[in-house]
Amino acid sequence: MQKGAIRVQTENIFPIIKKFLYSDHEIFIRELVSNAVDATQKLKTLASAGEFNGELGDLSIEVSVDKEKKTITIADHGIGMTGEEVDKYINQVAFSGAEEFLKKYKGQENGTNIIGHFGLGFYSSFMVSSKVEIFSRSWKPDAEAVRWECDGSPEYTIETTEKAERGTSIVMHINEESEEFLEDGRIRNILEKFCKFLPIPIKFEGNQINNTSPAWTKKPSDLTNEDYQNFYKELYPFAEAPLFWIHLNVDYPFNLTGILYFPKITKSYELQKDKINLYSNQVYVTDEVKDIVPEFLMLLHGVIDSPDIPLNVSRSYLQGDPNVKKINGYITRKVADKLDEIFRNDRKSFEEKWDSIGLFVKYGMMTDDKFLEKANKFIVLEDVDGGQFYTLQEYRDAASALQTNKDNKLVILYATNPVQQDSYIQAAKAKGYKVIKMETLVDAAFINNMEMKWENTAFTRVDADIADNLIDKNENDTTVLSKEQEGALKELFTSQVTQPNIKVELKGLTADAQPVIVTRPEFMRRMKDMAAMGGGAMNWYANMPDEINMTVNANHPVYTQILKEGNQELQQKQIRNLADLALLSQNLLTGADLTAFVNRSVELMGAQKQ
Repeated sequence: MQKGAIRVQTENIFPIIKKFLYSDHEIFIRELVSNAVDATQKLKTLASAGEFNGELGDLSIEVSVDKEKKTITIADHGIGMTGEEVDKYINQVAFSGAEEFLKKYKGQENGTNIIGHFGLGFYSSFMVSSKVEIFSRSWKPDAEAVRWECDGSPEYTIETTEKAERGTSIVMHINEESEEFLEDGRIRNILEKFCKFLPIPIKFEGNQINNTSPAWTKKPSDLTNEDYQNFYKELYPFAEAPLFWIHLNVDYPFNLTGILYFPKITKSYELQKDKINLYSNQVYVTDEVKDIVPEFLMLLHGVIDSPDIPLNVSRSYLQGDPNVKKINGYITRKVADKLDEIFRNDRKSFEEKWDSIGLFVKYGMMTDDKFLEKANKFIVLEDVDGGQFYTLQEYRDAASALQTNKDNKLVILYATNPVQQDSYIQAAKAKGYKVIKMETLVDAAFINNMEMKWENTAFTRVDADIADNLIDKNENDTTVLSKEQEGALKELFTSQVTQPNIKVELKGLTADAQPVIVTRPEFMRRMKDMAAMGGGAMNWYANMPDEINMTVNANHPVYTQILKEGNQELQQKQIRNLADLALLSQNLLTGADLTAFVNRSVELMGAQKQ
C-alpha cells in the first residue's frame, strides 16, 4: 500500500474548491460524468486506431445511489487507470498552483464553472463527500486494478485491488450537509439538466437518460422538418411549434454547431429570455448566453455547442474571448441570411409570421448595423387595414408623391392603436395617404432609431396633427365665417377651454372634417412616451402635462348653427362639449372632467327635446 500527500502548493485545496463552488454543488455530477465520457471516448479512439483490440462491450456509464450506505457511484467502462496514472492524474494536480487559482478568482461571486478549466473536475466530488474512493482497471493488458481513497484532507492511500471489468468507478460517501443528493429525483434532475445530450449512454436506475446523437450533431441534409420539430419538443415539451429554425455548422475560424428556433410570440408579450442552452462537446454549460448570442436574438430558443467556449463561462471571461465576438457575428449573419431567404422564396409565409418575426427584425436593426444593412431589404411595414405589406422601398414608391415634405423627406404615417385612432386614419386615407401599423413593444424606439439611420425619412403618428398638416403645415386659414363670427367663436372656445397646456386655433378645413380635432405634437408626445418607458434623467418629461393642439374647424356647419343661438349659456355648454368630445377621442378626458361631460351631454339632450 502506498501512502502520501496530494502535491499541491497550498496546505489543503479542498476548502478552496468548496468555497468557490459552494453556490452550485450539483456541478459535481457534470464534472464526474464528463470525465467518464472522456475516458470512454478515449477507448473508442484507441480501438479505431488499432491500439486496443479487445471487445468494447457495453460502454454505457452507470450512475447509482445507495441510500443505506449513503454513496453515489459513477462507473464507466472506458480506458481506466494504472496505479502510476492515478498517482499522476489524481495526486499531482495538473494545475499551476492553488495560489494562482485564488489570485485569479478572488472576490468573484460566481465561480461555479471554474473547476473544469483547471483540470480539477474530479475534485468537485469533495464538495459533497466526506470520503471518495476510486476503483480503476486500465485497458492495458495485465494491468492490476487499483483502489484510491481520500477523506478530503491532503492525505490519501492507494493499493491494488480486485476489479473484474475495465474502467473506473468513483464512489462518493456523501456528507451530512449533502444528503439531498441521495434522493433519486434530485440526481435524475441533475442528469437531465447537464447530461441530456452526452455522446455516451448514461444510465440511472437502469434507464438511459440521454439522447447520444441530438439533432444539432447531425448534418442538415440528414434531417427532415419533422426531425427538427421533434427535437424542439425534446427541448421544450410544452411549447407551441416554432415558426422556423436555423442550423448552425461552422468549423473555421472557430468550431460551432447548434440549432436556433424562432418561437411563436404571443400578443401577450410574455417574452422569455434564457431559452438558448450553451453546450461544450454536448456537455451542458449554461443558459446565460449573453455576449455569445446577439442581444436582439436572446428571445430565440435552441442549442449552441462550441468546444471553443470553455466550461468556465463567466462574464469577464466571455468579454475577453476573441472567439465570442466572431461567434456573435456569425450568428447575426446566419439569422439575417435565413430571414432574407424566407422573404425571397416565400414572402406570403414571411408576412403571415411577421407578428413574431418583426420583433427580432426591428430589435436587430436598432442594435446591429450589419444586420440593419441586410434587414433594410426584408423589413415589411403593414398597412393599418391589415393584409397589405410594403418593403421600405415599396412604401417609398407608393407614398412619396403625396408624402414628401418640403425638406424632401418621406413622411411615414403610422398608427399605434388603429381602433382608437380610426377617425385620424380615415382623414389621412381620404387624402390618399398610406398609414401603417406600429403597435409593438419596440416600435417607439425603432421609429427614433430609423429616423437617424434611414436617409430622408421621418415618422409622424397619424393623430399628431390635422390631416391637412401631417406632411407640411397648410397655412390656408380661409373660413366661411365672417371676421365677427370668427372672433365670437374663438372667444367662446377660449372661455371654455382654459387649460394652459391646450393651444386652440381656428382653421378652414373641409366641411365634412370633424368640428374639433385634438392632436398631440409628435416631438413632445415621443419624449413623454420614452420618458414613461425609460425613466432616469428624462423623468421630468413624463411628469409634464400633455401638450395639446385643439384645431377648431370653422367651416363645420355646426358652428353656424351655434352662433345663431341667442342663449349664451347654451352656446358655452355646446362649445365645451365639442371640445371635450375631441379630448375624449384621444383618451385625454378623465376623472371629474369626464363626469362633467357625461352630465352636460344628458342636460343638452334634454334641452334639445324642449
